[in-house]
Amino acid sequence: MSFDPDAYNELTVTEAPIPGMYVIQLPVHGDSRGWFKENYQKAKMEALGLPAFEPVQNNFSYNDRAGATRGLHAEPWEKYVSLANGRVFCAWVDLRAGESFGKTFSLELNPGIAVFIPRGVANGYQTLEDNVTYTYLVNAHWSPEVKYVAVNLFDPALEIAWPIQKEQAVVSDKDLANPLLKDVTPLEI
Repeated sequence: MSFDPDAYNELTVTEAPIPGMYVIQLPVHGDSRGWFKENYQKAKMEALGLPAFEPVQNNFSYNDRAGATRGLHAEPWEKYVSLANGRVFCAWVDLRAGESFGKTFSLELNPGIAVFIPRGVANGYQTLEDNVTYTYLVNAHWSPEVKYVAVNLFDPALEIAWPIQKEQAVVSDKDLANPLLKDVTPLEI
């Protein structure tokens, strides 16, 4: 399935089922050469309800084949996630202390959809096609000393409907060893 840039005409910011998380529909302008989008535009997005966000680092994750699966990690910073190309299935789990602890949300991303993720919400994704470039802005610098909380991608209690099953997914040993939700201490944010 290829990306249709004509399907994305208007900038919208909508709150997701997880508190503080937002789904952003990005206008994509296509012609015979390909397409163009403003991936992040602070003033316009904040006017539509996106929280103030001051990114300090931009990261790219290139995934060469369908089924590459990463996460679920809750880092101590906010993230703005989008795609340069391709399609991914994304899943999130609220690991913050409170009523929404353990709440999940999932969505398919393409270049016309972005997501703002508050700190304390675990983020994971699975590529749905080969050669996908996943990109994210963060508002704190990464370092090897950074501690984050994680939860197992395939914990049955999360009921995440990964399109590519665990047996066919490409997952790191580290991510496979993440704890089950019942063993995660909720984050005090």
